[in-house]
Amino acid sequence: MNIAVCVKQIPDPAVPGKLEADHTLERAGKLILDDSDSYGVEMSLQLAEKAGGGDVVLISMAPNGEVSGLRTALAMGAARAVLVSDDALAGSDALSTAKVIAKAVERAGDIDLVVTATESTDGYTGTIPAQVAEVLGWPSLTFAKHVEIGDGKVSIQRQTESGFDEVEASLPAVVSVTAGVVEPRYPSFKGIMAAKNKPVDQVTVADLGLSADQVGWAGARQKIVNVGAAPEREAGEKIEDDGEAFQRIVQFLEQLKIV
Repeated sequence: MNIAVCVKQIPDPAVPGKLEADHTLERAGKLILDDSDSYGVEMSLQLAEKAGGGDVVLISMAPNGEVSGLRTALAMGAARAVLVSDDALAGSDALSTAKVIAKAVERAGDIDLVVTATESTDGYTGTIPAQVAEVLGWPSLTFAKHVEIGDGKVSIQRQTESGFDEVEASLPAVVSVTAGVVEPRYPSFKGIMAAKNKPVDQVTVADLGLSADQVGWAGARQKIVNVGAAPEREAGEKIEDDGEAFQRIVQFLEQLKIV
């Protein structure tokens, strides 16, 4: 069972983010593993182990050949990584990103399953897992809170507002997992040392068979016109209860069409 898991390397969320002149997030310097992707890495490691073996391969896009976040995931137990790093990727939209990831999955070779988070913590589009599946021509299973593999199929419990749906598809497939699907392991000292020597296949857009006009700002179908500060949160209405305050609450709920 060979599994490719998508991991995003992002600026540390604990540090206030900065924007470039083109309104994109500044990604210079050290990047860390997106916390939401640690669940996908752990899920992939457990699935490979239950299947009796196989490689867990990391797939990532990052500027400046950055590997800090990848090394964290490699220290958890992933075998190797494919890193796409190219100045031409700056400004890529979700679809362009999905095309790059799909090509990287193909480059990884002989992949049975792609695992992703539901969305990244610095983007929140939530569309890339399904787009990667569409580009690859594979089934897409989303919002998995539990995953099982067997008999050439992947079965999930798909989280919903009222519980979960049981969904299955034939392999190969793409599965996005929710936070909390498993408890990510902490890299051991042995794992951290071993990660330094695990192979990272760093490639460019051209290496994947894509042209520069298919990615980045040239291939983007969106444009960031302006970025403004979110409005400050306004204070709520205070009501002194004289025994009839419930009527104001009912009126408020009626205005919201809740009752």
